[in-house]
Amino acid sequence: MCVCSFDMKFTYVVPGWEGLANDARILLECATNPDYGFPMPPQGKYYLVDSGYTNMPGFLSPYRGEMYHLGQYTDLNPIGKKELFNYRHSSLRNVIERCFGVLKARFPILKQMPSYDLRIQKYIVIACCGIHNFIRTNAEADVYFDGGEGNSEVQATTLQSTDGTLTDSVEFSISRTHIREMAHIRDEIADHIWRASRR
Repeated sequence: MCVCSFDMKFTYVVPGWEGLANDARILLECATNPDYGFPMPPQGKYYLVDSGYTNMPGFLSPYRGEMYHLGQYTDLNPIGKKELFNYRHSSLRNVIERCFGVLKARFPILKQMPSYDLRIQKYIVIACCGIHNFIRTNAEADVYFDGGEGNSEVQATTLQSTDGTLTDSVEFSISRTHIREMAHIRDEIADHIWRASRR
């Protein structure tokens, strides 16, 4: 499981799960087991996640049953607030797809992992992500990253306030009440985006 920032850097990496493991199950384990040190977002901030995850506090997923992937919109404009929300969500979340694309292009070993012991494979993944971040931070130009981004994009959100103290982070919860609250928040965001597009 990986988390990345909008400047295409990996901010959290947990390798070692089997390829058939369900994404939501991995998130549940990482977020609830303190050994994984999962960084929950601060209050009012969200990880953009795909539809394989539940829309819940700290995790903003697209509307199911609506067009989502950018390729689906090539000749069409989003119709209605849910499609527009999904289009904007997909546009932002596309950075994780690009991040993985760059990682796999630079390190072909990740596509055809040799049959090393799982402990060794985990270190290979972590090392590749670390080198990826180092290059992203220090290279003025790079054949893999040069796809239209500048190096001064939106930076990762830190968990510190302006005075340097830690802010309260979201509590991981899949209770019905919290899921309903997050559905309401998503609807409010979709309404705001829709109204702004009508002006």
